[in-house]
Amino acid sequence: GPPGPAVAPPAGYAGGWPVGYHSPQQPSTFFPYRPAVAAHPTQYQPGKYQMPNQPVPITWMPGPPPIPNCPPGLEYLTQLDTIHVLQHFEPLEMITSFETNNGYDVKNNLDQMVYVACACTGIYVLGGVCAYRCICSFLPSVTASLQLEVQCPPGVTIGFVAEHWNLCRAVYSIQNEKKENVMRVRGPCSTYGCGSDSVFEVKSLDGVSNIGSIIRKWNGLLSAMADADQFEIHFPLDMDVKMKAMIFGACFLI
Repeated sequence: GPPGPAVAPPAGYAGGWPVGYHSPQQPSTFFPYRPAVAAHPTQYQPGKYQMPNQPVPITWMPGPPPIPNCPPGLEYLTQLDTIHVLQHFEPLEMITSFETNNGYDVKNNLDQMVYVACACTGIYVLGGVCAYRCICSFLPSVTASLQLEVQCPPGVTIGFVAEHWNLCRAVYSIQNEKKENVMRVRGPCSTYGCGSDSVFEVKSLDGVSNIGSIIRKWNGLLSAMADADQFEIHFPLDMDVKMKAMIFGACFLI
């Protein structure tokens, strides 16, 4: 039948729907993310297989209720102490070396989708609503080369992540909205460990207490030849949700 009327983007998101998302009534031929129906999960009989080009159902983490003093969109992080960041494999980049917009799936330990990230400019939840945004910029400083600003909701800064120059290893400072240092991230001597994971330790300012970690997973031949990183982020379950968001943002700067 004829296509239905176009649906306006969600309120508060000026850029329209993120790449790959479409309104329920907007005609499209490509739906990379489609939540599974919880009441009737997809089942296959023995000997029956999913038809080619049929989209694979995606299971999303149930949306938590609003939480007082929690920025909207970060409620999911209050229930998690581990998140997995999986970069989409881009064959075009591998063949042509042409850099495309990076896309990421963010999942919990149950393999449920929590967020979708696109090109380090926004973190989205189901339905295309922008939860928070990471903005990279160069710093005019000798001691720091890159800075990531984390906003939640978009337009409201909750902190910064600054990369510092070091001869031996990657070093980052996690700062609050006043640019006061609150945590440090200490990377390995080689951030592209061949045959092993690369661990970035999240520590207190004095370097004594271990707070969490950002682990760049070794993914065999794909890690060596393709631009498809996989990260595993750990932090305390009862940690302030804004600080969880800052560690999450540090992963994208890394």
